[in-house]
Amino acid sequence: MNVPEDLKYRTSHEYIRIEGDTGTVGITDHAQAELTDIVYVELPKVGAETQAGGTIAVVESVKAASDIYSPVSGVVVEVNTDLESDPALVNTDPYGRGWLYKIRFTSASELDSLLDPAAYSAKIA
Repeated sequence: MNVPEDLKYRTSHEYIRIEGDTGTVGITDHAQAELTDIVYVELPKVGAETQAGGTIAVVESVKAASDIYSPVSGVVVEVNTDLESDPALVNTDPYGRGWLYKIRFTSASELDSLLDPAAYSAKIA
């Protein structure tokens, strides 16, 4: 499984890529492989507020529907509208074109509770 070194991870298989006070969130390569073919993504609304660990989106595959949990508290500032017409991007490019949303986080200290790449790799091994 691909576990990029520049990301932080939740134990529930979401990742966040930090860019200043904003993070790009998606599901990990491991998660998309377990879900198999993703057919629908319910994205949050821009402006939605969420707490770390709160349900923020839903990903549906041919196998199951899964809640997506926010890695940090904050406000959604952008969503990946490409997923509306091509949800399979989550399968084919989970760390690139298959991202879900961007969040402006309110507490950088919450990032400290997330897994680093080594710890996430150990969890999915």
